[in-house]
Amino acid sequence: MLRMGFDSLLSLVMFLVFTGFAVAALVFAAMAREDAYRAAEKQTKKFWLIILGINLVVNLLLPMLFLQIAGVIAAIVFMVDVRPALAQVSGGGRGGRRGGGSSSDGPYGPYNGGR
Repeated sequence: MLRMGFDSLLSLVMFLVFTGFAVAALVFAAMAREDAYRAAEKQTKKFWLIILGINLVVNLLLPMLFLQIAGVIAAIVFMVDVRPALAQVSGGGRGGRRGGGSSSDGPYGPYNGGR
């Protein structure tokens, strides 16, 4: 009886993690500009929206582990490879400065030399 409870809990946690990750990847894909995909030399925005949308639908309607793993791999590829490339060409992300700033700016604002 305890074993069945653990399996159910594990399935629920996996469902929530995979679905949350699928939603996050889909939202990031939808928020990026179409021309950023071309500039980063990645697949089109439409391609990623379809792949990540299918991933989300599979997670919600067909909770089969094999399909969920395939979908989470697609989401990982997007989040690790495509999203940073999109941020780089869009001027966002690490190293990108939105709204300008000084070369002496630190992560919490301007550096004043200890004064």
